[in-house]
Amino acid sequence: MTARQLADELEVSVPTVYRDVEALGAAGVPLYGAAGHSGGYRLVGGYRTRLTGLTVDEAQAAFLVALPGAAELGLGEALAAARLKLRAALPAELREHAERIQERFLLDAPGWYGGVDRVPHLAAVAAAVWERRAVALRYRRWRAPEEIERRVEPYGLVLKAGRWYVVAGGPSGIRTYRVDQILEVRPLDEEFVTPDGFDLAGYWNVYAADFRARLHTADALVRLTPEGARCLGVTPTGDGWTEARVPIESIGHAHRDFLRLGADVEVLAPAELRNRIAETARTLATRYEG
Repeated sequence: MTARQLADELEVSVPTVYRDVEALGAAGVPLYGAAGHSGGYRLVGGYRTRLTGLTVDEAQAAFLVALPGAAELGLGEALAAARLKLRAALPAELREHAERIQERFLLDAPGWYGGVDRVPHLAAVAAAVWERRAVALRYRRWRAPEEIERRVEPYGLVLKAGRWYVVAGGPSGIRTYRVDQILEVRPLDEEFVTPDGFDLAGYWNVYAADFRARLHTADALVRLTPEGARCLGVTPTGDGWTEARVPIESIGHAHRDFLRLGADVEVLAPAELRNRIAETARTLATRYEG
């Protein structure tokens, strides 16, 4: 490649290319240049470099390749550079395989019906996680008082269904905070040490199981058509109605969820839920009559 081609590719000036080629030669890279119309710089045939030259940000980004939110963490440019260096270091057959994966598979984490959360403080929280630095948070929550301020030690970040959470230690122990509900982040001049034995994946598994247990506080007995059974993930017992017991979060949530199934579900119990759905059905019938 000519110096001009290299400069255009790397978005630098031609004099910078000249300096960098000299530096590479001094470092032992077998580059040579040929003058003339068809000249340019070449590597000695067969030369391969070991994977070197990754910056700290690029090395961190390389381990976040699977996360769809890597750019939101402020690592978009570093991730692109790390991928370029990793691809260049791979043997030809593995490089082709990696490129096929990138061409044929895409991970898009958020669900269809949920908007993408704005997370303006994600990069600041991620920096505190990397640096093991305590922060002061101003946080919005669902119960009173709705806004709180708290000093926390951010142990790790979790991306769940397109939503970011930070797991942090604080005055009440280890807690989980939604990053999109953080109103302000103020880094403190205090480093911390993660507690011995803390494992982010292990903590999250326990937290998620406990959340599901608290979420589903009761059961509902229902009859489902084959289509209703499919929507709820229930195995139908035949071509007709299937009776099943399904967990519910609350009467209000179950009322909305079962109404989405329309005539494909009949609630048998609890009576409060059945009566509430029946009342809604009567109201709708009156509203749409004629």
